[in-house]
Amino acid sequence: MIIGIDVGGTFTDVFALDESTGDVSVGKVTSTRTNESEGFLHGVRSVTGERALGDVNAIIHGTTVGTNALLERKGARTAVLTTAGFADVLEMRRRDRPRTWGLWGDFRPVVERDMRAEVTERTLADGSVVEPIDAHEVRRVAHDLLDRGAQSIAICFLHSYADSTNEDVAARIVRELWPNAHVSVSSEILPEIREFERTSTTTLNAYLQPVVGDYLEQLEKGLAENGFSGRFLVVQSNGGVMTVERARAVPVRTALSGPAAGVIAASRIAVAAGHPNVLTGDMGGTSFDVAVVVDGRSVQAAQTTIDFGLVVRTPMIEMSTIGAGGGSIAWVDRGGLLQIGPESAGGVPGPVCYGMGNDRPTVTDANVVLGRINAERPIGGRAALDVAAARRAIDEHVGRPLGLSTEDAAEAIVTVAETRMSGALRIVSIERGHDPSKFRMVPFGGAGALHTCAFVRDLGLAGALVPRLPGVISALGCVLADMRYDSVRTWQSPLASLDIEAVRESMKTSIDESRRAIESSGVVFDGIDVEIALDMSYVGQTHAVAVPLPIDDPSRLDSSVIATAFEGAYRAQFGRLLNGVAVRVLGVRTSVIGRRPEFDLGRLVSGTTTLDAAHLGRRPVYVGGTWHDADVWSRLQLPIGATVVGPCVLEQPDATTLIEPGFRATVDAFGNLDVVRAG
Repeated sequence: MIIGIDVGGTFTDVFALDESTGDVSVGKVTSTRTNESEGFLHGVRSVTGERALGDVNAIIHGTTVGTNALLERKGARTAVLTTAGFADVLEMRRRDRPRTWGLWGDFRPVVERDMRAEVTERTLADGSVVEPIDAHEVRRVAHDLLDRGAQSIAICFLHSYADSTNEDVAARIVRELWPNAHVSVSSEILPEIREFERTSTTTLNAYLQPVVGDYLEQLEKGLAENGFSGRFLVVQSNGGVMTVERARAVPVRTALSGPAAGVIAASRIAVAAGHPNVLTGDMGGTSFDVAVVVDGRSVQAAQTTIDFGLVVRTPMIEMSTIGAGGGSIAWVDRGGLLQIGPESAGGVPGPVCYGMGNDRPTVTDANVVLGRINAERPIGGRAALDVAAARRAIDEHVGRPLGLSTEDAAEAIVTVAETRMSGALRIVSIERGHDPSKFRMVPFGGAGALHTCAFVRDLGLAGALVPRLPGVISALGCVLADMRYDSVRTWQSPLASLDIEAVRESMKTSIDESRRAIESSGVVFDGIDVEIALDMSYVGQTHAVAVPLPIDDPSRLDSSVIATAFEGAYRAQFGRLLNGVAVRVLGVRTSVIGRRPEFDLGRLVSGTTTLDAAHLGRRPVYVGGTWHDADVWSRLQLPIGATVVGPCVLEQPDATTLIEPGFRATVDAFGNLDVVRAG
C-alpha cells in the first residue's frame, strides 16, 4: 500500500493505493492545528482500517506546516551571522514597502535586529578572498547568540556564491558548538547571486528548521510506534518529493508543498482527459491556490513571496494564493462594502453551521443557506450542519447592514468570493498572455467544485474538468509525484568567452550527486531523467530568462546549443530578439527526476451503475436571485457517458459540485465531469 496525505488548515485528505490489488480508498478527517501529528495519524488510520502499518510501503506527505509558520510568524528564534555592514539586508529588502503611501513602514523581519550579528570578513564578486574569517570572532559571536536564546542560525556572507571559503570555515566552527543541527549556510542552501534573495531564503530555512524538524520527528515517532517501517517522503514546492532527512535540512523547499501536489495531480488528470492547457484552483477551508498548466506541464518559477518580505528563491511551481476558502469570514467594512477574508474560521471553530463557537458567517455558511451544500450529509463525516445558525449570522453581519434578504446576502458573499478567486485566476492566465478560451478549469479541494460554473462564466473559459475525487486531489498528487533534486550555481560570463568545459564539469558534479541521492532513497522508479537549464540575459539587463536546454548530457553542451536555446526562449517570452547585443550566462541549473511508475487513472472508476440509481431526489437551490428545484445526484454512481443538466447538485463524500442553470456536465472515461455551457 502507498498512502498520500495532505494536511490542510481545515481538513486532512488521504489517498491510498493498494498496489497488489489496484484498490483505491480515500479519507477526509478534520485537521488538528494544535497538534498536526494527531490529525495525520487519524488520517492514515482512516484508510488502513484494521490493517497494520507494516503493510504500508510508503507514505508521501504534502504539508502546510512551514507555510503556516511563516504566515503566522511562529518559527523558531533565529540568529543571522553575516558580513560586517550587512546586518540589515533582511530589513532593506528591495527598498519596497507593504503599502505605497505613508511616512512609516511596519514591516518586521522574522529575525529582529539584536539577533543579526556581523563578523569581519570579505569576499569580492570575482571570488577573491580579501579578508579571511577570524575563527575566534566567529566563536565569540556564536556563543553570544546562543546566550540570547537562538535555536537556529543562518550564515550568509557577501559573495559566498563565488567562493564559499569564509562561509565554510564559519559553518564548521558554529556546527562544533551549536547544540543542534539547525545551522543553515547560504552557499549550501542557495549558491546564487542576489544578496537579499539568498539571505532571505537561508534565513527562512533556519527559521523553519526547528518547527518542521520537530513536526516530522513527531510523525516519524508516531508512525514507528504503530508499526510503520516503510519510506516516509515529503512533497517539495517544485512538485517532486524528497526524503524526510532532506526535508529537515531544507524545510524552505516545502513552503508550498500541499498545493504543489494538487497541481501535479490536476495536470496528470487533465492531460489524460485530453486537455493539456488548464488552470487549476485549489479551494480549501482557508485559501485558494491557483496555477497554470501549459502543454501538459506546470509553469515553474525561480522564486515566490509567501508574505510581504518573505521571499523564497528555490525552484517551485508558480502559484498565486489568496485568502478565499470555505472558512473565509464575510464582513462589511466601514465604507459599507462586503469583504471576504483574509481571516478564516479554519477547521476549529469552523463556519457557524459547525456549531463550535464561531458567530461570524463564512463562505461555507452562505453555500449551506443557499441549499448548495447538503446540511444533512456534509463532507468530512461531520454531523448535520446548523442551517438556522448560519442564516442568523449572515442576516446579522451582512444582510441587515446591506439591506438584503438572507438569501441575497448569502449569494452576495458567494459572488464576492468568486470574483476574488477569478481575479487570482486572471493573474496566472490573462496577465501571462494566455487566452482563457483555450483553457479549461480544474477546480479541486473541498470547496472548489461548488464554484465551477462561476469560473467558466467569469473568465470565458472553454469549460471545466472536475476530477473524480476533487476533495482529495492533493493527496492523490502525493502518490503521483516524482522524486526530484534541483541544484543551481551562479556562473557570470559572456557567452562568447564561456568556459564550456568548466560548465560541463560543474553540471556533471551536480547531476551525479543528485542521482546518487535518488538511487539511495529506496523508492522504485521507472527511470531517471535529467533536465538542464541556464539563466541568461542580454548584457545590460537586470533580470534573467530561464533557458531550458534540449540536452540531458553535459558532454553535449556547446555554444551553438546555448545560443539557439536562448533565442528560442527569449523570443517566446518577449516576441523579439535584440540584434547586436551580447548575451551572457548568469546561472547553471540541473534537475534530476526519478520518475514514479505511471498510475492508471481508470482505477478511480469502479463498478457499473445506472442513471436512475444515481438520482437522489430534488431540493431547492438558490442561484441567480431565485430558487430552483434542482436534481440531486450521487456523483460516484453516475455511469460513464452520463450527462446531467443544471441546475443540479452532485454529492460525494469528499466534495460537492454545483452545476448552474445554462450548464451541463458529462462523465468522461476517467470519471471526471466535463462541464460546458448548455447552449
